[in-house]
Amino acid sequence: MSPWTATDIPDQTGRTYVITGANSGIGLAAAREVVRKGARVILAVRNTAKGEEAARGMPGETEVRALDLADLSSVRAFAQAVDEDVAVLVNNAGVMNIPLARTADGFEMQFGTNHLGHFALTNLLLPRITDRVVVVASGAHRFGKMRFDDLNWEQGYQRHRAYGQAKLSNLLFMSELQRELEAAGSSVRAVGAHPGWAATNLQRNSGNPIEHLLVHTIGNRLWAQSGDMGALPTLFAATQDIPGDTYIGPDGRGEMRGYPTVVGRSAAAQDAEAAARLWAESERLTGVSFPREASTLVR
Repeated sequence: MSPWTATDIPDQTGRTYVITGANSGIGLAAAREVVRKGARVILAVRNTAKGEEAARGMPGETEVRALDLADLSSVRAFAQAVDEDVAVLVNNAGVMNIPLARTADGFEMQFGTNHLGHFALTNLLLPRITDRVVVVASGAHRFGKMRFDDLNWEQGYQRHRAYGQAKLSNLLFMSELQRELEAAGSSVRAVGAHPGWAATNLQRNSGNPIEHLLVHTIGNRLWAQSGDMGALPTLFAATQDIPGDTYIGPDGRGEMRGYPTVVGRSAAAQDAEAAARLWAESERLTGVSFPREASTLVR
């Protein structure tokens, strides 16, 4: 059987996608492919000039809208402006292994952007979503640990561990979102994907020149797969008929490269109690809750 590629994406005509961080990397590659298959894509990006530049290179219908996941007021404004049904929300944007920084709302930047921003965006958009939410995680979730006594790293910040916690949070969020959707009687699905090691700009902001040289420069050239290949798990998760709470990644050794397949996750990422606790904390921190009374969730 031939490996699954972007040519296997079914016709997407009539479907609208919202893809965060769609101006570069795997977000850009994913947006380009679904547009090519007939989808309309809203590029949700922090830098709209770069978003417009990316959109000009796409062979179909696109729209660029400002979204800063590190600012909950921006997340709310973006969600309020969406006045149409969205077939697929792809929570793709993120930051990785950066020096300590805070979001506009005071959250540690990796947890605040990669998880809390997407948590708020997803729940605010849910009444508009008709098919699925795709959560882009990472193999780095395997060394993540939930620090419920210090989620925002007020004490002893370690950037790699903070990234691991943020990516673990993504998978716990996906699982708990699926449970919430099922409890609400919704047919909307929450699924996940990770790109393996893809050559993108995600690794360039470590603030450590040696790490930048070894990972972003040498590593991306010698071992990483292309951004187009890294986008395949996201595209598979977004377009194939898979159950909710399914996680897709590359089929190669160590899930570092290859073609999309169903992959496993760490025991910590399957901890239902931790997922429920994270959900409650996320609602408290963002002030955004699952729209449990929204009849539009039942489809």
